[in-house]
Amino acid sequence: MTRSNIEWTDATWNPTTGCNKISPGCKNCYAERMSKRLMAMGVDKYQNGFEITVHEDVLVIPLTWRKPQRIFVNSMSDLFHEEIPEDFVQRVFSVMEEAHWHQFQVLTKRSQRLLELAPRIDWPQNVWMGVSVENTDYTFRIDHLRQTDAHVKFLSLEPLLGPLPNLKLDGIDWVIVGGESGSRARPMLEKWVTEIRDHCVSADVPFFFKQWGGVQKNRTGRELEGITWDGMPSLQLVAA
Repeated sequence: MTRSNIEWTDATWNPTTGCNKISPGCKNCYAERMSKRLMAMGVDKYQNGFEITVHEDVLVIPLTWRKPQRIFVNSMSDLFHEEIPEDFVQRVFSVMEEAHWHQFQVLTKRSQRLLELAPRIDWPQNVWMGVSVENTDYTFRIDHLRQTDAHVKFLSLEPLLGPLPNLKLDGIDWVIVGGESGSRARPMLEKWVTEIRDHCVSADVPFFFKQWGGVQKNRTGRELEGITWDGMPSLQLVAA
């Protein structure tokens, strides 16, 4: 298990690594930078750098973690990448179903493939399925997500690169918002965030504000109008 510093999860699990850029939110991808750094350090799992790689040896690892965790699946990849065989995707879902005491958080930008595979997936109760949306050009991903039978559906609006004035939250169980971090971080305006927050409050959808981001995200912090927003779906972790 890799303990995570991501505010909305406890741990990460990467049965696949690697990806490629498909939309503006990918421009300054942290996973790409980290993968290349780990390859340079000689870490065996990243010998292919940021090329798509499946890792059979880590498939069953969550079954060995007896303490219930919220687990972010593929923080270093995208489970619905076109180069990941459907059979392997199904095996990942089988492990998540067997490890029923955990809650698994799966996030994709490849909503078209998610929509394609969704009818053939037996959606476990403990899997939260999300899509990333960075601006209005990619809200179609939300429509794709709605058409799945995932029991918990969530949005990661990070890095938020523009306003989402007509955000529709019907069928959505959770919303995360965050700014981009790092030396090349693009700006996020407060009014974009407060507008989304207000949509969530009106729709009674839990709202999680992850960060303002920027070059020194620890300094910019997480407060929005003096409040730390830590909304989560109201599901309880259960013992193994």
